[in-house]
Amino acid sequence: MSGEVPVTVAVDFPLYVVVNEGSGSVLVAAEGVEGFFVAPEEESSDVAFQRVHEVERGRRRAEDAVLEVMNRQREKVGEYFIGRVVLGDAGVEVSDGHISRVTYQFFGNRCEYPEAEKIWRRWASGIALEKGEWLRWPVSYQSAWLHVVQNSWFTSNRRAARHGVDNVVHLDGAQISTKSGFFCALGEAVNGPGGYFGSNLDALADCISSSFSEGPPMKIVWRNFKASQESLDSVFLDSVAGVLREFRVDFATC
Repeated sequence: MSGEVPVTVAVDFPLYVVVNEGSGSVLVAAEGVEGFFVAPEEESSDVAFQRVHEVERGRRRAEDAVLEVMNRQREKVGEYFIGRVVLGDAGVEVSDGHISRVTYQFFGNRCEYPEAEKIWRRWASGIALEKGEWLRWPVSYQSAWLHVVQNSWFTSNRRAARHGVDNVVHLDGAQISTKSGFFCALGEAVNGPGGYFGSNLDALADCISSSFSEGPPMKIVWRNFKASQESLDSVFLDSVAGVLREFRVDFATC
């Protein structure tokens, strides 16, 4: 039997929904999740859902669970395949007639980027992303931003390819101090704010090769390249240049 809790206050998005992939039935839907966005060394089996809107009381386990991230329009913007989940020993906590907390044991994947939890809130706000927004977060968040970009891009069934129309793509080396930052900057330059165009060298090659029908970027201009050279290792920079040359992308630094 499924129980739903009436919403009497504004919902805090994102809304995290665990579904059985096979049947599509909802196990739990909640505004908060504790123990999922954690560094690998801090993982535990228990994941707690807070401010719960719905819980499937009759189903204690699922073998092919998926955690979906929903935005204010109740659209799925992110997705994580979890695998096996089991309702925890603590069960369901009820306070003032509302379900406040539900604990499950997760036997599958977690998100290894703790910062992604905050970034998903921004993604789920319903407010359009702005150019350069990834730079407003601490540098330590850039890997998590790139993770959210990649996850949301593929969740929305977009191809890993060029969707922009500009023939010249501009990068600013003064803004690129990490490998993740390079891919954040490139994804935005090619496909707009929140855009994806690779998360590592192999993915970059896939994106470029998949773009030939639309036409790969005619030219990439990397301004302030020396600033990036001071932060990024030469092996990575040489490898990026090698991928671009392999696919005949015109590449210039200044």
